[in-house]
Amino acid sequence: MTGTEEVLAAGVRTVPLKGIRRVAARRMVEAWAAPVFHLTVAVDMATALTVGRRVPGATVTDALLLGTARALQASPGLNAHFADETVTLHDAVNLGLAVATDAGLTVPVVHGVESLSLAEVGERRKDVVTRARAGRLSMADIQGGTFTVSNLGMLGIDRFDAILNPPQVGILAVGSTIERPVVRDGQVTVRPVAELTLTCDHRAVDGATGAGMLARLRQELETAGTQD
Repeated sequence: MTGTEEVLAAGVRTVPLKGIRRVAARRMVEAWAAPVFHLTVAVDMATALTVGRRVPGATVTDALLLGTARALQASPGLNAHFADETVTLHDAVNLGLAVATDAGLTVPVVHGVESLSLAEVGERRKDVVTRARAGRLSMADIQGGTFTVSNLGMLGIDRFDAILNPPQVGILAVGSTIERPVVRDGQVTVRPVAELTLTCDHRAVDGATGAGMLARLRQELETAGTQD
């Protein structure tokens, strides 16, 4: 690679990976080597969709981040790193949030989410996302993540499996919220439903731990757990 674009023929050129894209490519190779499994739950998002009325400026993403932090506190085995055959558990929940930028995908970190209110989560999320898209993140903004959330729902993706962000042992993939028929108490009703898929590193996490985390997250999103 020369580090610059190279024209091979008419209409054909090579574009070397640089910066964020180059680092991401290397990390994805590392992630692909991990033995992973995926778990999916369908979540009624009706309560989560009202966060903006309860806390002005808050979004569904903020509710997801706060709910995820609380779920990870109940399942600390997923708020962890795996390296050198060792699992390191973290008390602080530092959530990476996958953000598409002109320079490629980047994952700024919202630190200490477990101790924040919904309004505070929203403020910090807006700040790091804005600076990520402007190319103004510091090293501190992208370091220390203990778990990652990737939300492609706003891009019309119903469901997907996210790739781990090593050394983290889990990542949550969030699909679109879609109106779907649901049977409740013998009656069919239409509810806003989203599918959440958890990817787990099987070297550090078992199925029961992953299932427990998703069950708690669904509870947080479907009940008053998302309230400030």
